[in-house]
Amino acid sequence: MNKKQKKVFKRIIISIVLLIALQVLLHFTEVPVLLEFALYMIPYIIIGGDILKKAFHGITHGQVFDECFLMAVATVGAIILGLATEGEEGGFLEGVAVMLFYQIGELFQSVAVGKSRKNITDLMDIRPDYANIENESGELEKVDPDDVAIGTVIVVKAGEKIPIDGIIREGTASLDTSALTGESMPVEKTTGDEVISGCVNITGLLKIETTREFGESTVSKILDMVENSSMKKSKSENFISKFARYYTPIVCYLALALAILPPVVLLIMSKDPMWGTWVIRALTFLVISCPCALVISIPLSFFGGIGAASSNGILVKGSNYLEALSETGIIAFDKTGTLTKGTFEVTKVSPADGFTADDLVIYASLAEKYSDHPIALSIKKFAEEGGLKCIEELIEDENIPGKGVRVKTSSSEIYAGNAKLIESLNLSPETESAPGTVIHVAVNNAYAGYILISDSLKPTSKKAIENLKSVGIRRLVMLTGDRQESAANIADELGLTEYRAGLLPGDKVDEVEKLIADKKGKEKLAFVGDGINDAPVLSRADIGIAMGALGSDAAIESADIVLMDDDPARIALAMKISRKCLRIVHENIIFAIGIKVLCLLLGALGIANMWMAIFADVGVMVIAVLNAIRCLKIPKNA
Repeated sequence: MNKKQKKVFKRIIISIVLLIALQVLLHFTEVPVLLEFALYMIPYIIIGGDILKKAFHGITHGQVFDECFLMAVATVGAIILGLATEGEEGGFLEGVAVMLFYQIGELFQSVAVGKSRKNITDLMDIRPDYANIENESGELEKVDPDDVAIGTVIVVKAGEKIPIDGIIREGTASLDTSALTGESMPVEKTTGDEVISGCVNITGLLKIETTREFGESTVSKILDMVENSSMKKSKSENFISKFARYYTPIVCYLALALAILPPVVLLIMSKDPMWGTWVIRALTFLVISCPCALVISIPLSFFGGIGAASSNGILVKGSNYLEALSETGIIAFDKTGTLTKGTFEVTKVSPADGFTADDLVIYASLAEKYSDHPIALSIKKFAEEGGLKCIEELIEDENIPGKGVRVKTSSSEIYAGNAKLIESLNLSPETESAPGTVIHVAVNNAYAGYILISDSLKPTSKKAIENLKSVGIRRLVMLTGDRQESAANIADELGLTEYRAGLLPGDKVDEVEKLIADKKGKEKLAFVGDGINDAPVLSRADIGIAMGALGSDAAIESADIVLMDDDPARIALAMKISRKCLRIVHENIIFAIGIKVLCLLLGALGIANMWMAIFADVGVMVIAVLNAIRCLKIPKNA
């Protein structure tokens, strides 16, 4: 508990002790009503003084109808009625007890909110307080991250947070990214690697050249997104806000009517008006009517759901998106960088007769020696990892547009490119049906074979599709600009329900429009992309889910939900969290309103007394908050 909660807890304990002592005293001793009133006022002021102040502040500022006003009227009314009737109607004990139990419920709610905030505050703890910069004498000086310019070299020691995005210029270290991704395994980084703010340096000393200002760094964008998430309320939250806005004044006027109209009618009928009885019923009605359970538990449920998602590297920009996720029935995926790694790799080396696999790789890497194309880089990386290197120097290097390259060494003439290039040499290239890009190689007018370059699937993609099917997604569609054969192969391997190939960015929007037109009822459509070239589709879908790419600005800014570790398997987990959260919200709404209506009727009829009213208010609130806390727990089998 924080200081404020501890203070309230002490007041509760003191009030309980005083009430018990007072009950013992009154049991053995008769005291005058005024003295009894004065004695009861001690625990009442201790426990309810702040509520009376808030109620008075609300009245003077035109915000009359809130729970503090209801508690103040109900408890003060009960005490005054007890004083006026010398304890025959209403009572001092009931008035103090209502305020005491209300404060107990408020404390419980406050602690529960604190617990639900923990996952998000853990995320918020990624904000660094300072950056280390070497001064002219070589000593480290702590400065405000906002004052660090782009291109400055900062020093991050072991145990410190990286304050600003940048590139490692010196050092090697293991980084803890769990606050951002939910992944507990550290990530190894060395000279030349990009690093982002918010990660914790576990080992080693790093010198990092900053590539962004602090305000534009990853940690700042993420924190801004989380801080603003509360502004985007769900339909359920908006319903409760409107409900409380109209409900509270209505029940206040009904309580007033209950206190006045029946006695007036009885007077007209020349019967005993029983003012005390009807005022007690009205006060009981007020206590019962307090909408704390709904006003507190519903936002708390969504807050808990967003917190549970955050702790698993799923950043949700608002409870409206969390609610919409539970209604999702169609999910469309981009391919590259979403279902696949987005990096090219050599997946097959097929030498022709007279050549070995090593020969083929050496000749291909030699042909691509001066190329920076991703495919060329993947071949050179494959050769380097295999320890294959050619010491020959290039004499000629010619680019053949639309076909490939031709290079010449002192002993060889090498062609590397597509099938058309090989056919132009009057050679017959082999065919390959597997998805990917085929690089054919010819050496000294002889066909040497081909290398298949593919963008491999992410390890979790297949499991992600299986999980989404298990949670009831009826259509899983891949939208890609890749060729038909490659798209068909990936769709079949993953078990997607359908795919669209050869699409331009504008075509993807058109396809999403068609999918939206095919939705059923309240069904929602989500699009999952890498957040870089899919911004138009992300914004058009009901829910845009982006791969965070640990620093992709476009992902963080354009999507409604960001998967910080690029793992598509997190989508099914997010849906389970969403559905569990909505189920708990609906349970609380039905339970709280049902109990309130029942107890209000019993209170109006005089069947429910003040103690039952306390349960209808505080008891229902505690039960609803306890239920809401369940949103913090990750669903089983997630």
